[in-house]
Amino acid sequence: MKYLHTMVRVTDVEASLRFYCEGLGLEEVRRSENEKGRYTLIFLAAPGDSGGEVELTYNWDPEEYTGGRNFGHLAYRTQDIYKLCQHLSDMGITINRPPRDGHMAFVRSPDEISVELIQDGSLPPQEPWLSMPNSGKW
Repeated sequence: MKYLHTMVRVTDVEASLRFYCEGLGLEEVRRSENEKGRYTLIFLAAPGDSGGEVELTYNWDPEEYTGGRNFGHLAYRTQDIYKLCQHLSDMGITINRPPRDGHMAFVRSPDEISVELIQDGSLPPQEPWLSMPNSGKW
């Protein structure tokens, strides 16, 4: 596995960029806007550090974040998402968002921290994951 990023929800993009970039010295490495999902993702990294990014997520529709909801998830890249999800499932861990697309899944730690699993490259969709519904929050 390789650690990818930590996601934090933000309510003010400019204030957040001022803090993370001007204050901490992080640099914006990429940005994407999703009109359908109504959100913007901004990835930041320390100069010269290609790993361990911070993903700032700005939801366009106002939302009050309580109960740690501004912290989103940890993310890890894996060589075989199906094998890893099967291993976790065999351990009794719920796959909250199955890897239906062969690319992404979500599970939760015992303390309810959401963990995103991302396939390195892509795998073709396959059962039982393809038809498995989401479970709980992720």
